[in-house]
Amino acid sequence: MTSPSTYPTISPELRAQRLAIPGGRPRVVIDTDTANEIDDQFTLAWALQSTDALDIQAVLAEPYSFAHRRAGLLEASAALDQGAADQSAETGLIDSSLSWATRLRAAGVDPATIEFVGPDEGMEQSYEEILKIYDLVGASAEGMVFRGSPGYMTSVDTPVESPAVDRLIELAMSSPADDPLYVVAIGCVTNVASAIVKEPRIIERIVVMWTASYPSWCPRSNRGGLNLEQDVAATHVLFDSGVPLIYFPGFYMGAQLRISLPEMEEWVRGRGAIGDYLYHLYTNNPLHAQRGIYDHFGRTWVMWDLITIAWLLNPAWVPSELAPTPTLDEGLFWVPAPGPERLMLESYDIDRDAIFRDFFRKLEENR
Repeated sequence: MTSPSTYPTISPELRAQRLAIPGGRPRVVIDTDTANEIDDQFTLAWALQSTDALDIQAVLAEPYSFAHRRAGLLEASAALDQGAADQSAETGLIDSSLSWATRLRAAGVDPATIEFVGPDEGMEQSYEEILKIYDLVGASAEGMVFRGSPGYMTSVDTPVESPAVDRLIELAMSSPADDPLYVVAIGCVTNVASAIVKEPRIIERIVVMWTASYPSWCPRSNRGGLNLEQDVAATHVLFDSGVPLIYFPGFYMGAQLRISLPEMEEWVRGRGAIGDYLYHLYTNNPLHAQRGIYDHFGRTWVMWDLITIAWLLNPAWVPSELAPTPTLDEGLFWVPAPGPERLMLESYDIDRDAIFRDFFRKLEENR
C-alpha cells in the first residue's frame, strides 16, 4: 500500500474543523454511478431540488459493474443443483448469492444467462443518466457533468485518468483554505481516489462523504458491500490517505431508507416530470429482473444514497460521531489503522421519516 507519508498531514485541529457541521451553503461535487440502480437518481434529483441549501459545482459519473459477482452466483446455482445449499459456509458462498440463485431458478431463469455490464459501460450509462435527471428537474447540465474512470484502479499508486478526475482536482485546488469542497461519493470511489493519488494536495481542501458497507465497529467482512468491493484499491486510498472523511455505513443505517409502492403512488407519481420518471424507475427497476424479482407485493426498495444529501441538508437527520479511521485487511474486515489515530465522522443512526418527508416536499414544491 502507498505509505501515508505520500500524502500531506492533516493536523488534528484542521481535521476537526473539516468534520464539523458545515455552515452556510456548502460547495458540493456529487460522484455517482447513477445507472447502477435507482437510488442514485432519487438522490441526484433531491440534491438538484435543494440548491437553495447546496452549491452543486459538478456531477461526476462513476464506473460500476456487478460482473465480479458472477462467480458466486454460478457457484450458488451449482450448489442448488447438487442439493448442497445447506453447506454454503463450507463452499464459500454467501447467503445473498444463494437467495439470488434461488429466486432466478424459481422464475425459470438460468443464472448463467444473466448479463452484466463492464465498468466502462456502467460509467457511460451513468453519464447519460445524470444528463437525463438534470433535464427532468429543469436544470442546466452545461459544464456540470463529467465522464469518470472507465475502469478500476489496478493499484493504490495508479490513478485512472478521466475528465472527472481532472475536474475534481481543479475544483478542489481552487477551494479557499477555509471553505472545503464536499465530495459526495455514492458509488465506488475510483474517481475520488484517482484524484487523491494524482494530486495528493487536494486532501487539504476536500471532505469526502461516502456510503458503503458495514460500520467500522462491525466484525463482519465487507464483502457484499458493492461500493467498497468493486475497487478495493480505491477504498484503501480513501481510508489510508488521511483525507477528512464522513462515513455513512449502508448496512444498519442507509438500509433503513426503504420506500414502498403505495408511498411512490401517493407522494412521487404525478409530481412533475421527475416524479413520474422516479415512479417509472421504481416500477421498472432494472435490478429486479437481474435479481429474480417480479412483483411488488409486500416489498420495499432501499434508497441507500439519500443518506449523504440528508446529512448535508440537516445533520440531525443522520446522527454521527467521531471514530478512529480504520483500514481493511485482506479479508476486507475493518481493522485499526497503524500509526497515530486519525478521526473520521461516522453515522450511527438515521431519521428515515424526516428524510423522506423533505424529499416528498421538494417534489411537490418543484413540480
